[in-house]
Amino acid sequence: MSQPIENLDEVLKNHKLSEEEYQDILRILDGRHPNMVEIGIFSAMWSEHCSYKSSSKYLRGFPTTAPWVIQGPGENAGVIDIGDGMAAVFKMESHNHPSFIEPFQGAATGVGGILRDIFTMGARPVANLNALRFGTVKGDSDIAKYQRHLVRGVVDGIGSYGNCMGVPTIGGEVSFDESYNGNILVNAFSLGLVKSDEIFLGVASGLGNPVMYVGSKTGRDGLGGAVMSSDSFTEESKSLRPTVQVGDPFTEKLLLEACLELFKTDLIVGIQDMGAAGLTSSAFEMAGKTGAGLIMHLDKVPAREEGMTPYDFMLSESQERMLICAKQGSEQAIIDIFEKWELDVAVIGEVTDTGRMELMWHGEKCADMPIAPVSEDAPVLDRPTSRPKYLDIVNAQTVDSFKAVNDQEAYETLLSNIEVSDKAWVYNQYDSMVQTNTAKHPGSLDASCIRIKENGKALAMSSDCNPRYCYIDPRKGAALAVVESGRNVAMSGARPLSITDCLNYGNPENPEVMWQFAEGCEGIKEACLALNTPVVSGNVSLYNETNGVSVFPTPAIAMVGLNEDENKVLPSVFQEEGSQILLVGETKGEFGGSLYIKALYGETVGSLAEFDYQNELALWELVIEGNKQGLIKSAKDVNIGGIAIALSKMAAVSNMGVVSYIDVVESRNIFDESQSRAILEVSNTNMVALVALAKELGLEVSVIGIVAGDEVKINDISLPLKKVRDIYFNTFARTIEQDL
Repeated sequence: MSQPIENLDEVLKNHKLSEEEYQDILRILDGRHPNMVEIGIFSAMWSEHCSYKSSSKYLRGFPTTAPWVIQGPGENAGVIDIGDGMAAVFKMESHNHPSFIEPFQGAATGVGGILRDIFTMGARPVANLNALRFGTVKGDSDIAKYQRHLVRGVVDGIGSYGNCMGVPTIGGEVSFDESYNGNILVNAFSLGLVKSDEIFLGVASGLGNPVMYVGSKTGRDGLGGAVMSSDSFTEESKSLRPTVQVGDPFTEKLLLEACLELFKTDLIVGIQDMGAAGLTSSAFEMAGKTGAGLIMHLDKVPAREEGMTPYDFMLSESQERMLICAKQGSEQAIIDIFEKWELDVAVIGEVTDTGRMELMWHGEKCADMPIAPVSEDAPVLDRPTSRPKYLDIVNAQTVDSFKAVNDQEAYETLLSNIEVSDKAWVYNQYDSMVQTNTAKHPGSLDASCIRIKENGKALAMSSDCNPRYCYIDPRKGAALAVVESGRNVAMSGARPLSITDCLNYGNPENPEVMWQFAEGCEGIKEACLALNTPVVSGNVSLYNETNGVSVFPTPAIAMVGLNEDENKVLPSVFQEEGSQILLVGETKGEFGGSLYIKALYGETVGSLAEFDYQNELALWELVIEGNKQGLIKSAKDVNIGGIAIALSKMAAVSNMGVVSYIDVVESRNIFDESQSRAILEVSNTNMVALVALAKELGLEVSVIGIVAGDEVKINDISLPLKKVRDIYFNTFARTIEQDL
């Protein structure tokens, strides 16, 4: 029996392994003590980031199937059928901790990683989104200055990588709350297109088949990245800079083209991106899915630095690398492809039938462990949960708990709030038109859309989450994130089909955070079942806290939908002077978690009302069917800031004034955030038909105004259109650039 590692307690602490987990390791190794390479492997594979040990219990009930779902969770990305032999491949991932430590590289490599998840499946990436959460950016405090620095660095990193790759960033969301002061969230989404019968999976099988390494050389960058992302932040976290990977988008572009060329051949069995935990996770996952064994010679892995050890090679998270299980005899043909694209390529091992991972270093075995228990049987924790005490306090407060504010003052305060402001400063740094398929670009409101050249259809996608809702009611808030993303997609005329998620929460060792997570998962399950929009891929990011302060629960949801006609992508801004403006849905005076309370009183309080999914589906049907029939000129959902802010956004972006009167019980209800509502622009000739369709679907509909004039006038509030546009388009840039 081997001897235990010296200073074992310290080694386990540094690798975030518990004593109980170490006993499991001894059992798996038949009583033998692991060496440092094996400790590193267990640490990475059993990290929260790779194993989902705290969350898997709650993810199992997600609805994941539908007639259009080709591949659900468990692969690099989810896949749905979009007709005519075509499929859409998409996923969302987090890169939160790296982006806080090193904003440019953290965000850039987040984009690089999600792109590899897509083209590893055989798809060419055609659209990116991102969901970004920052802390306080207004004012002269050190926190605000640092948050502005983070905004600039993250946006620069996203733009740099995506633009170099030639993949358009067509939309996303940016929001702000002081709960993110110590831990920002950077979630990246990508979507690719592929022929339905040309999808590749991350598997290794076939006795004697070669295992090949392709892409960039391996360095020490990113060492321990997966483990770092599975722990909370402290004041010392900036010293973790070496755990942040360094990306090279030009190399990734070559890797993308080389892989797509490879996929046109019949040379490989499977392929896997070396993402979190690098060579360790890719090798164990590929073999674990099939029950195969692998033998790998780590001294044959292309190295970028001198003196690298087996530990370094297995745990490095160097970017732009893939692991391939090739067919015997195809080695030289594969080498020729990658050398043509000036990429490193090497045969580093082969598939065995032992079910074990055998790692060699200059002819000597440096690790030998069973694959299945490491990759498929990671610990599943049943962490304690406890309803947060703060809920009793925040749920007890209502909008009536605060002193009333004049509606004009409230309007100007909300309109100038950074949550509302157009984010052109962000999206103008992204190339949104490369590939020339963008049909609804950033800043167009609601969902973003691309046309599918191959079949004349269009895909709509939207990323959404209201963390304030999730804070005051984790279950309903998560459900409403699904609803909102679906509603945005429907407003473009597309049928919502499936979601990917990125579940960002605090420290799972805190029972209140674990309760928030469990409730959030239940909300997503409920909404996806009711709306028939299954989960096809996703990501969990825990330990988003600093010095014991967790971020608001933030289950970001990206919905993808299909429009049968690329020529019928519905705009979300006014199209023609003189059009009638209709409001669909009821305004009930709901202010729980609203921007109104946050912007005016600095509080996140209240409760969320019960939600009617059938009513929401009817709204989707009205817009989708009304668009097919050519009855609607534009459609926008009513979201944060209520009807007043929705109308103002439409007016600002279209540069057309609006005169509106809304019949509400209380004047402030023009700012309320009741669900299942939309503003539709309709011509006089189509009014009767549209209203009839709404009534047929059981929906309330009322005429609330007209597109006209050079001001925004809503009930008793008014502002010149020129002023509205200045506030809407320039507030964000003025804020972020104030200390440059």
